[in-house]
Amino acid sequence: MVRSRILSRFLFRRFFSGIGLVLLIVCGVIYAVTFVERLPSNPTIFATLSDAWARLIEYVPIFLPLAVFMGTLVAYYTMTRSSEGVIISGAGLSPYQIGRPFLIGAFIIGVFASTVINPYAVSLTSQNITKEHLKLVDGKIWLHESSDNGHITIIAKDMNKESDKLVFKHSTVFIQNTDFMLVNRIDADEITLSDTGLYTKRATIMNTDGTIIKSKWDTETLITPRTVLDRYLQPDQISFWNLPQFIRKMSSIGVSVRGHFVQFWTLLFLPLTMIAMATLGIAFAQTRQRRNHSFGKKFSLGILVCFILYFLLNIFSVLGSNGTLPTLLAVIAPPIIIIATAGLFIASFDTI
Repeated sequence: MVRSRILSRFLFRRFFSGIGLVLLIVCGVIYAVTFVERLPSNPTIFATLSDAWARLIEYVPIFLPLAVFMGTLVAYYTMTRSSEGVIISGAGLSPYQIGRPFLIGAFIIGVFASTVINPYAVSLTSQNITKEHLKLVDGKIWLHESSDNGHITIIAKDMNKESDKLVFKHSTVFIQNTDFMLVNRIDADEITLSDTGLYTKRATIMNTDGTIIKSKWDTETLITPRTVLDRYLQPDQISFWNLPQFIRKMSSIGVSVRGHFVQFWTLLFLPLTMIAMATLGIAFAQTRQRRNHSFGKKFSLGILVCFILYFLLNIFSVLGSNGTLPTLLAVIAPPIIIIATAGLFIASFDTI
């Protein structure tokens, strides 16, 4: 029992060392490229560093499964190169027993990514929300409010968040009565939405009688920055902990939440996806060569396979979002298929 624990701790260290090395290289490259890319658009170096960090954290869920796969390969390669893998196999341990600490480590990484990294990334990106984070129609932002007093429709080409307010740029507002008859059209370079309503310091107001007035303009609205963000944010802009409540609230008012369901199931079953990538890494790492001279070919082929799998995962996600497949099936089917295929390969491989 003691020897088993010692060996498990050793394999844990190898696994997390491989993951850490891969993450250090990938994150370093992404951070450096993002820093150079964002440098002209930020006033200071510190602001650029902060912006690059926020974007790096936003990218982590995208390349983390690939990092788990590559880290597993690196860990197995180092053990093979140092003959540690041969000694462990010679002790009578099967590939499943050797890979168990790797799978447990992958599960821990998946849980940490869903419960900690995702909420942290959302909190960083929510401080600087732009139109890229919203659902667009024909490349523009469309908002509509209906009340007992009439209807308000807002069309904007761009948007950004300033403190607790939303600023819509190059905007047009249509005011209609309860019979949908046009009352006013307001054009402005910037229109601000606060908790009290819409307002702008300079607007061109067109009335139904043909008169045009240029002045400041404001009106009370039921919509607020919070309700806009709640209804129109993309699923990946809502943290794992807030998604269940958000889904219930949006479902109660008849808003489609299939994409949000896919996002929730994806985060909930992210540990399963990590286990699938670790299992795939273990399958690719199996070798009869003591020095594993084919590592370079396996590594390159594995990366190619990972990109193909990433493409297939996106296809399943789209099929789940548009209703072609049940959302839960669209999320859990790919990792289960990966685990089954990789497991069959490991079982058929003779390591003795």
